[in-house]
Formats: sequence, C-alpha cells, structure tokens
Amino acid sequence: MKVDRQDFLDTRANLIDQLLTFRNEQGYWEGRLSSSALSTATAVFALAMVDAETHEAFIRRGLDWLRDHQNPDGGWGDTTISRSNLSTTLLCWSALAVEEHPHYYARTVEQAELWLRKRLDRIETEMVIAEIEKVYGSDRTFATPILTMCALAGRIGRGDDVWRKIASLPFELAALPRRMFRRLGLGVVSYALPALIAIGQVQYHYCKPRNPITRWIRGVLRKRTLRILTHLQPDNGGFLEAAPLTSFVIMSLAECGDAEHPAVRKGVEFLRQSMREDGSWPIDTNLATWVTTLTVNALTSVSNTQDVLTTEDRRLLCDWLLDQQHVREHPYTGTAPGGWAWTDLPGGVPDADDTAGALVALYRLGKDDEQVRQAARAGTRWLVNLQNRDGGIPTFCRGWGRLPFDQSCADLTAHALAAWGLWLNEFAGRAQKRIGRAMERAIDFLQRAQREDGSWLPLWFGNENTDRRGNPVYGTGRVLSHLCCMPQEFIKPCRAMLMRGAEWLISVQNADGGWGGAKGVVSSIEETSLAVDGLARVIGRMEADGGMAPEIEQAIDGGIAWLIQATQAGTESYPAAIGLYFARLWYYERLYPIVFAVTAMETAAAFIAEQQESV
Repeated sequence: MKVDRQDFLDTRANLIDQLLTFRNEQGYWEGRLSSSALSTATAVFALAMVDAETHEAFIRRGLDWLRDHQNPDGGWGDTTISRSNLSTTLLCWSALAVEEHPHYYARTVEQAELWLRKRLDRIETEMVIAEIEKVYGSDRTFATPILTMCALAGRIGRGDDVWRKIASLPFELAALPRRMFRRLGLGVVSYALPALIAIGQVQYHYCKPRNPITRWIRGVLRKRTLRILTHLQPDNGGFLEAAPLTSFVIMSLAECGDAEHPAVRKGVEFLRQSMREDGSWPIDTNLATWVTTLTVNALTSVSNTQDVLTTEDRRLLCDWLLDQQHVREHPYTGTAPGGWAWTDLPGGVPDADDTAGALVALYRLGKDDEQVRQAARAGTRWLVNLQNRDGGIPTFCRGWGRLPFDQSCADLTAHALAAWGLWLNEFAGRAQKRIGRAMERAIDFLQRAQREDGSWLPLWFGNENTDRRGNPVYGTGRVLSHLCCMPQEFIKPCRAMLMRGAEWLISVQNADGGWGGAKGVVSSIEETSLAVDGLARVIGRMEADGGMAPEIEQAIDGGIAWLIQATQAGTESYPAAIGLYFARLWYYERLYPIVFAVTAMETAAAFIAEQQESV
C-alpha cells in the first residue's frame, strides 16, 4: 500500500497548524493535563481538614465535579476516560465524607459503595488495607497515603487500632544526610519525601511507639523533619506542582494540630490557585518544559523539508529553555546544577527525561551559540553523573534502585543516548571521552534491558488495557527513535538490537494499521505515531536486512494511513490515557496526540518522498 502524497501533505500541514495554535503568547507550549478525580478528591479533603467553612466554595465545587464525573458503574478512574479503579474510588468516597449535608451526594455515595462491595466483597479495615497493599506491593509511596486519607475520613474505622494496621512511614529518617537515603531501603520513592515526613507524623500522632526511647527520639525529630519539609516546599506551596502530594501533606499536618503551620498555609494557597474553572484539579499544574521540547523536536525533525519556526521563534524558544535550566543544587533531590524539570514552575525537579529533551531541542535550535554550548556542557555532565552502576539512567537520583520508579529504565536511558550522541562531537578532550564511555555503558544496559521478544518497557507511560498495564509499544518506539540520533559509529553495534525492536513493532501492528500499547490493544494516535517514528528512523539511518525492508515500509504505510484517517486528515485529535504519574496514576495530555503525530509525519516525510520517486 502506498500513501497518497496529497493526503499525507494535507494531514501533515493541518497537524502542524493545530500544534502552532496551542503556542502561548510567550512563544512556548504549556499543554493541558487531564482533570483528575483523585487530585480533586484529595484537594477537597485537604481543604476541609484545614477549615471547611473558609473553603466551602472550593469544597462544594470539587464535590459537584466528582458527582458529575462518576463512572456509570459507580466508581472513578484517574481520568474522565479511564476505567474505575480501587485507589481513586476509595479516595473519592472518602472525600464525600466531608460534606455536612450528606443528602446532597447520597446517590453518589450509594453507587460508590456498591462498586466497592463488588470489588472488595466487604468494605472493612483489613480487606481494604490488604487490597491496596496488593495493588502497590512493597512500594508505600501511594498505598500508605491512600489508607491514611481513608482513616482520616473514618471510612475504614477509627481509633488507634486502625492506624496500627497501616504500614508506617519512618519520618525520622528524613533527618539523616541525603547521601544515606540510597542505603536505607526506604519504602517510598525519592520524590515522595514530603509524604514520608507528613504522613509519618500523623501516624506517630495516633500510634506512638511503646518503647519509650523510640518514642522520645521520634518526638525530638518531629520538629526537625518539619523544618526539612518546609525547606523542600517551593515558593508557590505545591510539592512537585502536584495536587495529590501537596494535599496528603496538608491533611496529615492538619490532623496533627498544625493547620496553621507555614507549610500548610502555602499548600492551601497552592490548591486554591490551581483549582480549575469546572471545580476539578489536574494531577500537576503543567508539563510546559516537556511539551515544549517535544514540540521543538517534532518541528525540527530529520526530514528538514520545511521549517515552520522562524529565526525569531528559535531565538525565543532557545532563550526560554536556557532560562529553565537549574543552576543551583536542588533542595528536593540534592542533585547538582545542570538539569531541567518538566515545568517552568517552582515545584519542578530536574529529571533525566526532561534534561535529555532540552539538550536535543537546544542542539536543533542553536548548537553553535556559545551560551547554548555552555548549557549543553552542564546538561550532558548532569546526565553522566546521574548514570547508575548498571549503565542505565534513572529519573531523579543516582543509586535509588529498590523501587520501580527509581530504577534505571530503557526509554530514559535511550533518551540520554540521543542527547549525548548529538552533542558528542561538539565537545573535545576529556568531556568527549567521558560522554563516549557513558554511551557505551548505556548501550550495554539497553541490550540487557531488551526483552526476549525484542521490545522495551518504558517507566512513566503505560496502557490500562495491556497485561500488567505496561506499554511496550511506547517503550520500543522511543528507544528506536532515540538510538537513531546517535553518531553512526554508535549505531552500527546496535544493528541487531534495532532490528529486533523493529521486528517486534511490526509483529504487534493492528489489522487497522495502527498500534495500541501492545498486540491486540485498540490503536491510539500517540502509540501509532511513536511506532511509525521509530520504524521510519530505523529505515532512515541504516539499511534494513534484505528481508525486513519491505515489511518495515509496509508497516509505516499502514501506520500513516491510519493516522490520516484517525485525525480526519489532521483536523481532529483525541488523547489516550497513557501517561503515568506519582506511582501508577494515569493521565492524558491534550498535546500528546498532536505532537506525536507531527513527529511521525516529519520523520516519515523523507520516506514518503522516496516512495513517490520510485513510482
């Protein structure tokens, strides 16, 4: 099958027009995250715990939103297009307990309890705790906060007995030097220290240790860890810009009698400022840096057949990205200067994916500018220093490897390789050699991380409809795309790995020409675009094995044809909830389907042109 050239060009132009429409007045992209029932429930409950009367208007609007967005089965999902799940339904049910006039939401509560009884058989303390712990395993990052809010709401009983059944968080360990954290085997991930401190304290408030020495030590360290919590809090009050994390801190401290604590006051102001017009809260304020670098990298892709960014556009974007680089050690993670966060807002924390994305974008926007080169030196060094002993790249902190969201992962490692690969030959001497060694170690990690079937799994993306909710299509597409950004001398040793990944992508393409998160999963714009992008880059950077080239070309054709139809020739888009945040919390982003589709179209443009020439 050959894609009609005019259909392709029209779709591509329309998608680019859509993407440019979403650019803000300052010249970059903020995006818009999905509203979240979980965020709304936790925010409403936190405000009620501090002062229900003062915040009555916010609470009522939030509860109304929850009522209006309850799924037909009585539960709630993480987004308005997600299936009901236990965690979110428990939190929404708990939030409804704050209403002084329960008859307003009697039907909503009744339906929620019917759903919970079907899922749990019995709504009782031990069963709720056991089922939540089953969902999250040894990771207490989200399990303990969920159970804490249920206990505060009285939904799973009251009294010391309930609190003793919830796995405790050792808040006093936050007082230890940061360098010791990786050796402690904490039950929470690196980005959850505020929850460790605040929720650990409410547990201590209700269940003080029977051992007098332990009780005294924890009592002494309570004020010290509160000071640490205050130090971690950004100026706008939102921990990680996240309503759930900020809400868990607020409700816990308020229950301990600290409703007037500065951290609570700042957190409350953050919640009030981040409520949306419809009464909901998103999981995070925005992903401005992330979606901007994705967009820049889409619009400056490998085809170079058209340049929609003017010289002035490029200058503004370059300056804006340079301003987002963190130039001081970050108080939250203790990481050195040089990285980028997902947002330009105060609650952002430097991470590997956003640092790599910014480095790629800056290379394409202005690699010859000396200020850009200085930023790139610091950014590439930051990524090298983040590399784990296994050669892989984690999200925030080197050496935190016990829990999944702190481990090395394939898509982040490949993204770092793309950034290093682009900048490698721009540096010389010791810096170049160090990056080269880091790249070799990262490639070794990816070879080990590639699954037996040829796919890779990502970390911060998934699909609710796949086995174990992973998204190997996202992971494999991104790894293939990123690896193809490296210099040719690094690509050659990866030939077999790339071919196996491409072969796997072809094997899971749906009959309609698109891709879902895995074989047989309904096709989405995002996943189809990423698969097409990965395959087109592979065929563009290396000669495919003789028997595979026609298969890759046919798969790309099918994917492009599906995208043309699914987007109504680039005039429509609909997001899929494939994003993961804060320990398995699903989200979608308005810009993802558009920016990923533009990426696919730009990468495939040269491929389509070659097809037309051969006709």
